[in-house]
Amino acid sequence: MNLRKISFGNFKCLYNIAFEPGKVNVFIGANGSGKSTILEAIGLLSAAMTDRVDSASLQRRGVRLSIPSLYKSNFKGISRQKLTVDLSLEWDDDDSSDVCQYDVHLTTPTDSDYWKYHAEAFFLNGIKKWGRSHASQQQTNNHIGFFLIDNNEDLAASRKIAQDFSSYGIFQPNTMTLRGTTPDPNQTTPIGLNGGRLAEAIDALIHEKDGDLCFGDLYMDDILDMIDWASDITVGAPKKSTINSNIPSPRQVIQFADRYMKASAQFTGYDASEGALYVLFMLALAMHPQAPSIFAVDSFDHALNPRLAKKMIQVFCEQVIQHKKHVFLTTHNPLVLDGLDLRNDDIRLFALDRDSHGYAQIKRILVSQELINEGQPLSRLWINGRLGGVPTPL
Repeated sequence: MNLRKISFGNFKCLYNIAFEPGKVNVFIGANGSGKSTILEAIGLLSAAMTDRVDSASLQRRGVRLSIPSLYKSNFKGISRQKLTVDLSLEWDDDDSSDVCQYDVHLTTPTDSDYWKYHAEAFFLNGIKKWGRSHASQQQTNNHIGFFLIDNNEDLAASRKIAQDFSSYGIFQPNTMTLRGTTPDPNQTTPIGLNGGRLAEAIDALIHEKDGDLCFGDLYMDDILDMIDWASDITVGAPKKSTINSNIPSPRQVIQFADRYMKASAQFTGYDASEGALYVLFMLALAMHPQAPSIFAVDSFDHALNPRLAKKMIQVFCEQVIQHKKHVFLTTHNPLVLDGLDLRNDDIRLFALDRDSHGYAQIKRILVSQELINEGQPLSRLWINGRLGGVPTPL
């Protein structure tokens, strides 16, 4: 499956915007440029396509809840407020040349917690095959999406996209949840949006192959190269010898051995650097067979040293592409860009800026010959304002 185009209209600062994603999609831009809003708009699309839209379905996906009037664009230059929030997705299947499209138009909540379906439609190769609207003579529940449950035969072969989108979430790990001392308010399988149950997910990935210890598809030595102070990583039950009895701990904890310490001086994720936990978290998302096939991570570079962020994005991209997933990332760390191989069309970089009216604008960054001739890494080009996605001087 390939996502071909995603479009948004009248959602927060995304008044009229579209982009063509790859497998790995990285968004850069100034604070308030709309990066996180892109991730949330995809979450709204996920909810609309696969179930219904209400506070519970949005929270499950990591979307920030707003008052209804703030979900829609409220720019000064809009003379007449648009009624609906408009979302559209185009995709194709690896086994077919057919191009599919799902459109949905939603009205924000008024007298209940539920968003209403003003209209939704499905197109195959540009031809409308199915649709419904609030004006249809057939009375249907306009609080529920019908793309997954309608018996129309034209929809049957195209519903896998909705299944893939159903587990979409915006992951924002925090240190205490990764350490296992704080419950995850948004627990999903196999890892919560804030990093809950990381130890269990890691335990499922650690195994032996031909006498070598592996972490998913990688050798454990490859993981230890990134966490350079660690000589071993295991998962086990918490013990008094490794974690203070006053610290709340889950049933399983990640255990580390430090190459500079005695073999008996093992410790858990509670005492480890947050960077190490974050590396394991990101790799688990990319590699775990039960992790979402479409997901987002807000602030990819959280807790990572710049050089580690560069190495991490390289390995992460390889694993996402290998496991045929789609991911949407935001970052503020210039060195993350230096880890992106933009010659690979599966890896795409986008810059977001706000125009003079405040509307979010998105531009894909391509490695042109002009940029190559400048002889600078992407990180330097971004800092120097050559890529866009930087604050406008006052």
